[in-house]
Amino acid sequence: MRDEFTDPGVTGNTEETVEAGLRPRALDEFVGQRELKEHLSIVLEAARQRGQSVDHLLFAGPPGLGKTTLAGIVAAEMGSHLHVTSGPALERAGDLAAILTKLEDGDVLFVDEIHRLSRAVEEILYPAMEDFQLDIVVGKGPAASSIRLTMPPFTLVGATTRTGMITGPLRDRFGLVARLDYYDDDELQQIVVRAAGILDVVIDDEGAWEIARRSRGTPRIANRLLRRVRDFAEVRHDGSITSAIAREGLKLFGVDDLGLDKVDRAILSAMCDQFNGGPVGLSTVAISVGEQPDTVEDVYEPFLIQQGMIARTPRGRVAMPAAYRHLGLTPPSSAPGQPGLFDG
Repeated sequence: MRDEFTDPGVTGNTEETVEAGLRPRALDEFVGQRELKEHLSIVLEAARQRGQSVDHLLFAGPPGLGKTTLAGIVAAEMGSHLHVTSGPALERAGDLAAILTKLEDGDVLFVDEIHRLSRAVEEILYPAMEDFQLDIVVGKGPAASSIRLTMPPFTLVGATTRTGMITGPLRDRFGLVARLDYYDDDELQQIVVRAAGILDVVIDDEGAWEIARRSRGTPRIANRLLRRVRDFAEVRHDGSITSAIAREGLKLFGVDDLGLDKVDRAILSAMCDQFNGGPVGLSTVAISVGEQPDTVEDVYEPFLIQQGMIARTPRGRVAMPAAYRHLGLTPPSSAPGQPGLFDG
């Protein structure tokens, strides 16, 4: 079985290589996303029985839920080669053509952030996905000519954090469109225990639970917190992780009981203190905490909204009473922005 599940350009003992080493390599090892796993197992088994490549797949959802991991699992389950790239990396049609011409029969092409493909690149992708044909323009001006190349069947796996930004024609060409949901604490505990075994870390169930419940429903965060608590346990204690050591280590690294970190609390503090609870614009919030608006919107806001701490309104972001209470502040008698939300 051929396999290439490491990102290009990543070498050495970096966080990225450690993270890749913690990824499950088979569908049976993948924890959580039960409905998606069932759908994917049927699609993969049907393709194996027919002796064909898997239909094109689109995985959507917040960062860190396993979209890249699932692409690697698809390739591993089908015994095929995985090619990894991203939407921003494919600036010109020639960039995509160079990758497509290297694909072999049954290969898997994973395109992360596929919603950021340029229009020119997307147009080249349509015939490649539908008919496994690649149109290449040779020359310029009146002497230009088009050459159509036939490609071996392949599987395109796209990943996106913003499904709404994918054009309809591209989305419709995927045979399976699936959304990944946040994980519950029990599933994250299993992920932490599994990762601890791979990292050769001694951890008890209570310690794993303490890390899991602060991981914001995201395996990537759970694995990152585990590595930081491991470092703390090795330096300050005997290396094993218990509930007390996990709490102490997470507190040291600024992760509170709800899993909020320094930036989360800075966002809440800015909204509650500086802007009197809002409404306040996304760009203003981002500037006040020194982050990019896209990062605030995609990485931090979803969890804060889930926890009922902030709300998005037509006039801007509004801090809810839960945000004040979490910061140890007294909520205003009428939460900012609420009259505009609920009054007719």
